[in-house]
Amino acid sequence: MRKAAFATRKAAFTRGQGQAAELLADYLAPYSGDVLGAYMPILSEANPLAAMKAHQGPVCVPVIIGAGQALRFREWTPECPMVVGEFGALIPQEGAWLEPELLIVPLVAFDRRGYRLGYGGGFYDRTLQALRAHKPTLAIGFAFAAQELPLVPTDTTDQPLDAIITEQGLITLG
Repeated sequence: MRKAAFATRKAAFTRGQGQAAELLADYLAPYSGDVLGAYMPILSEANPLAAMKAHQGPVCVPVIIGAGQALRFREWTPECPMVVGEFGALIPQEGAWLEPELLIVPLVAFDRRGYRLGYGGGFYDRTLQALRAHKPTLAIGFAFAAQELPLVPTDTTDQPLDAIITEQGLITLG
């Protein structure tokens, strides 16, 4: 399933994401001042950089600390020096460690229940579980509409998304 979903995402990526990042920025606008966790896109992921730059508040990106651990988030600005981290994603060379209140989540596939198929390492599920254990944390999937599946397999450790934004707009979950 993951292999087929990667192929679908790659094909969608080649067609372009249209105004997806702007739609994401519009969705995030009411959360001005909140700490936004986002990601530096790799491979054929939808690119959230325009929404990250537009956010009126601190922005941070994930740093993989180790296998089986939750992600940590380092403050990011468009001008900060970046280095290559795990899996080839860029991470800030230095900066404050922040705890996001909103989290843009990359994915390989999703369903309308709000579940996602990720890369298989469980990093975002562990991270969301840890964040949500002590405060509300809004998780927004960012993807291409073509990545939607009728049903994504889940287990007890999977954390649902609160919203999904694609180039076609907001997808209502539930």
